[in-house]
Amino acid sequence: VQLQASGGGLVQAGNSLRLSCEASGRTFSRYSMAWFRQAPGKEREFVAGSSYSGRTSYSDSVRGRSTISRTGAKNTVILQINTMEPGDTAVYYCAVGSRQYYYTQDPVDYDEWGQGTEVTVSS
Repeated sequence: VQLQASGGGLVQAGNSLRLSCEASGRTFSRYSMAWFRQAPGKEREFVAGSSYSGRTSYSDSVRGRSTISRTGAKNTVILQINTMEPGDTAVYYCAVGSRQYYYTQDPVDYDEWGQGTEVTVSS
């Protein structure tokens, strides 16, 4: 399994960020996919997720200004965050859940991870 993330970089506060992650190596339609992020000195945290059935959820920090979606055969997950803030600065990781037909926001339940893409928000 490989997860290839793209779309990170330097973003000005107030602008939007769009991250894409393409997964390959097996069928992903029965698995949840999610985005996590880790800021310097902090633990990895859930940002947004999309379940096998299409249900989505968001962390409090991005709810209302972000959208997660899956495309193709549900093997690509896209995260868009609007009105970016300096507090959104982190390395962003996409991940695939470890169990079929199961959805969680806990990173311990995700066993396939992308390489991480760094996002820096300038004020």
